Amino acid sequence: MAEDDQGALPPKGDFSGWYNELLWRAEIMDVRYPVKGLYVWYPFGFSLRRNVYDMLRSLLDRDHQEALFPLLIPEQELAKEAEHIKGFEDEVYWVTHGGLSPLDVKLALRPTSECAIYPMYALWVRSHADLPLKIYQIVNAFRYETKHTRPLIRLREITSFKEAHTVHTTWEDAERQVETAISLYMEFYDRLCIPVIISKRPEWDKFPGGDYTIAVDTVMPDGRTLQIGTVHHLGDHFSRTFQITYEDVDGEQKFAHQTCYGISERSIAALISMHGDDRGLILPPGPAPVQAVIIPITIGKRKEEVSGAAAAIEKEMVASGFRVKVDTRDLRPGAKYYYWEMRGVPLRIEIGPRDIDAGQVTAVTRLGQKTQVPRDRLLEGVRDLFSSYSAQLKERAEEHVRTHIHISRSMDEVADAVEDGVTLVSWCGNKECADLIEEKTRAEVLGTEVRSAYLVDAGESCVVCGKPGTTALVGRSY
Repeated sequence: MAEDDQGALPPKGDFSGWYNELLWRAEIMDVRYPVKGLYVWYPFGFSLRRNVYDMLRSLLDRDHQEALFPLLIPEQELAKEAEHIKGFEDEVYWVTHGGLSPLDVKLALRPTSECAIYPMYALWVRSHADLPLKIYQIVNAFRYETKHTRPLIRLREITSFKEAHTVHTTWEDAERQVETAISLYMEFYDRLCIPVIISKRPEWDKFPGGDYTIAVDTVMPDGRTLQIGTVHHLGDHFSRTFQITYEDVDGEQKFAHQTCYGISERSIAALISMHGDDRGLILPPGPAPVQAVIIPITIGKRKEEVSGAAAAIEKEMVASGFRVKVDTRDLRPGAKYYYWEMRGVPLRIEIGPRDIDAGQVTAVTRLGQKTQVPRDRLLEGVRDLFSSYSAQLKERAEEHVRTHIHISRSMDEVADAVEDGVTLVSWCGNKECADLIEEKTRAEVLGTEVRSAYLVDAGESCVVCGKPGTTALVGRSY
């Protein structure tokens, strides 16, 4: 387990130091695995991961089906899709031997699964009656990341890659699925109290082989953006490559149209980073491994009575579906508070002799709201506290994003704005102007057709050349 976690974290203002140290202090991930870019989930972190992905599964399972496709992809399947694999060719891990024997065909560890899934779709899809087909899987993916690796953010093994792949009769039906996927992702992040910015990636930054890419970003504590989801309209590009055809109502063979969309453990990086503070994690009740911790205040001769009251509270709350722990360790209450605050537990319930005599418990949220809850309405009180606490988390996160989105109408303003956030600018759409923005500010045009609660018109003239433009999102990203 994690080493002794006593002592203060680096301040969150030192985001890199704070983030890296919090991961082991809160027992999320151990970075000491002896392969660069691969990390180990602690049990507590894995429980957080499981809860987050269970939330995602619950949304997908409304009209998708979960499946599992192989990790190994034959070289010839990758080679079929030249444009697609060109986007990943520098990142592919290759398996070349089985034991000591060279393989006849090299096998790739999936960087993404189009070339593993679509040969099977070609076998499964026969008629328009088979469509739409909506399947997802949650798997690991491997990419030989050459940039600076960072746990949960930039990895060589993505341990928690949710990828959905859908098949449709028409381009327009696939486009409707793109919008459905965007709505699904917005609902997912709303449950995590994480505000997002939706935008259409520039042509040169879209998914290799796709028609267009819609990205989901959030703004991290240091002002950089983190891409925490993507939705791709693939058109009929892959269906032509892999011969995914269907017979329409008139008996004619037609190529299908497709989408794919993914979320990785970057969602958990955003969850940790958006809400945490100088004392550790702050988690919404939904994904929290422990939603409430009960601290018996055992003073004097009534120790057994207090311990019994704590056990009764635990039993009642667990029976009602809450994830609860009673901390009976022989430690001072302050040390227990520190331990559970570090792990982001939403609610601390204190019970001592005075509380028993008063027929109440003392409840303290992770944001410091302290209240007395009548013992005979404990469950209702906890639900009310979780509701107000979640609303506070959402409000805090929205304020963070709101104050880190700027408007820039000149290159000087862009350079200043991206020092601590992102900015909306008018952009003509030409790559030359985007390249100049990057050269002058070390920021990039992230996307157009921006959707955000904080969207403001950035004007009609391109911030670089002065020609007519439309609003674009510019920032520095991970």
